[in-house]
Amino acid sequence: MKKRIRVGVLFGGRSGEHEVSLTSAASVIRALDRAKYDVAPIGISREGRWHMGSGRPGPLTDVLKKGQAIIPSSDPSGPQFYSRDGQGAGKRVRAVDVIFPVLHGTFGEDGTIQGLLELAGIAYVGAGVLGSAAGMDKDVMKRLFRDAGLPVVEWLTVLRGEWKQSPARLRRRIEARLGYPLFIKPANLGSSVGISKVHDRRELAAAIDLAAGYDRKVIVEKGLDAREIECSVLGNDSPEASVPGEVVPLNEFYDYESKYLKEGSELHIPASLTRAEARSARDLALRAFRAVDCAGMARVDFLLDRPSGALYVNEVNTLPGFTPISMYPKLWEASGLPYPRLLDRLIELALERHREKAQTRYDYRS
Repeated sequence: MKKRIRVGVLFGGRSGEHEVSLTSAASVIRALDRAKYDVAPIGISREGRWHMGSGRPGPLTDVLKKGQAIIPSSDPSGPQFYSRDGQGAGKRVRAVDVIFPVLHGTFGEDGTIQGLLELAGIAYVGAGVLGSAAGMDKDVMKRLFRDAGLPVVEWLTVLRGEWKQSPARLRRRIEARLGYPLFIKPANLGSSVGISKVHDRRELAAAIDLAAGYDRKVIVEKGLDAREIECSVLGNDSPEASVPGEVVPLNEFYDYESKYLKEGSELHIPASLTRAEARSARDLALRAFRAVDCAGMARVDFLLDRPSGALYVNEVNTLPGFTPISMYPKLWEASGLPYPRLLDRLIELALERHREKAQTRYDYRS
């Protein structure tokens, strides 16, 4: 009998997307084929403490409350995890073959957890340190897109310290450069946390203050009358793009409430696009994926300007949502790859990339 692959599904974390992570992880854990995989739920509390569950069905909050307390190791030659439970503290904990991180936002999607897994020599699903960090920082991401010749909406980056020192000067600069309406976003966060649409000057300060509460860098984007188009990408060095889909949000834009709290937003799969528009979206998705050095998976989001018909790359999400209603798996299902097989493929890609990286030399002898 073929040995099952032991998969550590990593969830929770210290970011503002903690709850979203739990929902995504529960969906992944339910869909993993137990004939192929031995599943180990690994939860990180809001305080940053790690816990490992038994893999038996149950709420993931129980893993955080009752799971075995563990400490991850960055030593590739030793145990991956140590127990920190009572008298068993310091004992090694059973290893995993691959980590499936379902950690959205800060400390999970920004390269930090990927760096730890690289140091520990553990295979993991998704982009590496650079791709994760670049895909998380909307300012750096947009610069990479622009340098790769991809169409992006005009933007300014405002530092929290600059805003506190000279709000009037920055307001004048924003208005002269971009005008209204605007979108204000924390540079390093997802799930639309901290994002506001600003219609006029009266709303500007509160929106920047809100975003600046989540990050030291704030993105100020020119507001467009646009359709929201999304495309899923899967692969390592030879990625593929799904059919494009469209989000028709319940609210004025696809905010946190529209995504997770209220019903009414619509997902149109495939999106109602011309053949040329759909082909352009898939081509731009692959180019965006490569521009930030992604691997494994990403969801690329676009803005299709209604007046001009221009298609702009908005952002790339290196750890997109995996809830039952999330666009990433739905787009692949519409492209002929059902959810369980999508998870299989992501794990295959993680192990493939880990084997490829093992060919890299880290010593030098003349």
